[in-house]
Amino acid sequence: MSPRARGPRAAAGRRPPARRRTRRSARRQRAQERTAGLLAAAAAALAVVAVAVDWLLTHWWVPIALGVFAAVAAAARLHRAQQRARWEAVRAQGLRYGLPRLDALHHSRFEDAVRDLMRRDGCADAVRVGGGGDLGADVKATDPFGRRWVIQCKHRAKGLDGSAVGTPDLQVLNGTARQVHGADVAVIVTNGRVTKPAVAFAAQQCLYVVDRHTLAVWASGSRPLWEVLRAVPPPRRPTSRS
Repeated sequence: MSPRARGPRAAAGRRPPARRRTRRSARRQRAQERTAGLLAAAAAALAVVAVAVDWLLTHWWVPIALGVFAAVAAAARLHRAQQRARWEAVRAQGLRYGLPRLDALHHSRFEDAVRDLMRRDGCADAVRVGGGGDLGADVKATDPFGRRWVIQCKHRAKGLDGSAVGTPDLQVLNGTARQVHGADVAVIVTNGRVTKPAVAFAAQQCLYVVDRHTLAVWASGSRPLWEVLRAVPPPRRPTSRS
């Protein structure tokens, strides 16, 4: 083969290395540009820090004033929280509900009222859990004697003229209060009526019924529920009140 014939092929074979060198040069250039950018950003950040430090050294009283202001604000928030806690304790101790007021409540606010009465009686952890999927528990609480209370609330807007609480309601409470919620005392509270079969079923199953009359005594007085009810379980732990 003549040199003239080999020339184009040889030239074609030398082109790829030139393209690879061009790509490598482009990558190196981009890397250098990124490095330069990072160095510039770092230098700018150091300049900002230096200016800030210089400003703080000149105006040293500013961070001290801010610290004092933050401490005063935190102390004020703590004081307000303590005042609210003391007020809530005083309010809870004097909490009273009359039957007309309870009758006028929405059923969810009735559950809130029962929770607040348990707190008044010394159950600091009393909580309302009523709602969809509550499994028969509207209010849960632990009394000062360590007993776990599970309460189902049945509000009747018409009071005694509303539908009576029946055995099915007690059966729901009986099926979940101890097994699901770990109750020591399972209670149903209503501002309405309770049927005689339901009362009998409650007695058989060691459930407690707070009907309209019992609710009136409990809500309008100052005695805790375990003193209003009869034959509640003994305390779980000894206390100064037991």
